[in-house]
Amino acid sequence: MSSVVYPGSFDPLTNGHVDLIERACNLFSHVTVAVAASNLKNPMFTLDERVAMAQAALQHLDNVKVVGFNKLLTHFLEDLNETVVLRGLRAISDFEYEFQLANMNRAMKSDFETVFLTPADDLTYISSTLVREIATLHGDVSKFVPPTVLESIRLKLS
Repeated sequence: MSSVVYPGSFDPLTNGHVDLIERACNLFSHVTVAVAASNLKNPMFTLDERVAMAQAALQHLDNVKVVGFNKLLTHFLEDLNETVVLRGLRAISDFEYEFQLANMNRAMKSDFETVFLTPADDLTYISSTLVREIATLHGDVSKFVPPTVLESIRLKLS
């Protein structure tokens, strides 16, 4: 088996992300969770906070490494000597954007490949954006994020 890089802003990491990472761990010998700085998205958590949250939530997985990055994904993959990325598809609406992104990345780096996975049916509606919105409006997000992430959200919003 080979390795895969799962990039994203993970602001915050959700149970849907964890599900995809666990699935990837069964398909690949090594999974790198690459937390993007994503400063243009105005994230709720800093890059270091998101990396720490992901490390805590994924510590049960032996073949996962979590790293942060602040550059073009294709350049980051070159730094890691990797060529395959994992992307999640929750709905058909995700596919159009992800398809365009995969083709753009391959146009920039010809050996770039994208593997798509879908989350479990009961997790398809979860998104980091919705979790942030619910949390900032003092709603209960405990069903949508790992316990360590929930604690980080509570601390951030207190």
